[in-house]
Amino acid sequence: MDLAAFAEEVGAKDPVVPVGGRTQWTVGGPAAADGREVRAPSGVVEFTPAEMTARVGAGTTVTELDAALAEAGQTVALPAWPDATVGGVLSVGHSGLRRLGWGPVRNTLLEARYVSAEGTVVKAGGPVVKNVTGYDLCRLLVGSLGTVGILAEVVVRTRPLPAVSRWFAGPGADPFATRHALHAPSSLLWDGTTVWVLLEGHGADVDQEHARMGAVFTEVDGPPPIPTGGRESRRPSELRDLDGVFVAEIGVGTVHRHEAVPPREVTASIAELQRRVKAVFDPTGRLNPGRQVP
Repeated sequence: MDLAAFAEEVGAKDPVVPVGGRTQWTVGGPAAADGREVRAPSGVVEFTPAEMTARVGAGTTVTELDAALAEAGQTVALPAWPDATVGGVLSVGHSGLRRLGWGPVRNTLLEARYVSAEGTVVKAGGPVVKNVTGYDLCRLLVGSLGTVGILAEVVVRTRPLPAVSRWFAGPGADPFATRHALHAPSSLLWDGTTVWVLLEGHGADVDQEHARMGAVFTEVDGPPPIPTGGRESRRPSELRDLDGVFVAEIGVGTVHRHEAVPPREVTASIAELQRRVKAVFDPTGRLNPGRQVP
């Protein structure tokens, strides 16, 4: 499916619900029951290894994109949850466990072509953007759950594929002292009793970083099971005071819990800003109705 055909499918009248891999389908609450489901085009359109950029249909799975990039020794800083699509991950805006080292998913999106509420294809961003005023549309689209525009095709920034990726676990280790001792871990997790660290890069560098952590850390197969009940965001400095059952991303502030997490309260000024943005981009409320941007 090309972009024009997708825009025609989205149309300009009835409620529509963009669908990716449904890996984070509950984020933002239930979609409207009367919404018509639409799926973005898929496939790698263009990959330029020298420029470290790739253009893909938003319906492309992250694993498919990663497989294409791996042939040139590159990857993309998007979480590769099973069946997750590039557009879906960007629309939800949740970064994966590598956010500490790889940055948030919003930094990955360079350019987007999305379908507006009027059913037209709109271009946002670009590989190099200077002296721009008004909305930063790419950043607005990330995490918007498709409520201001439905991603159709994106240009993403790629990065070198790490030569070595190794997880270590340290029972009883201090997560904050561990963070201070390391140069650039890709991930640092803590459940109140054990610290897990992901080190990536050249083998010698990883060995050197491992030595800084001390003998309590031994290599393990991967991270701990991540609770899926709910997520909350804290200041990184507040994580020491956590209680209950959790896995926290040290240095980031994301806390994964087994139990459901109540929606974050939004101040009146932020709620008004969200209302105004929605009124500009989707005045009739037809794009993914029922969803509440967290």
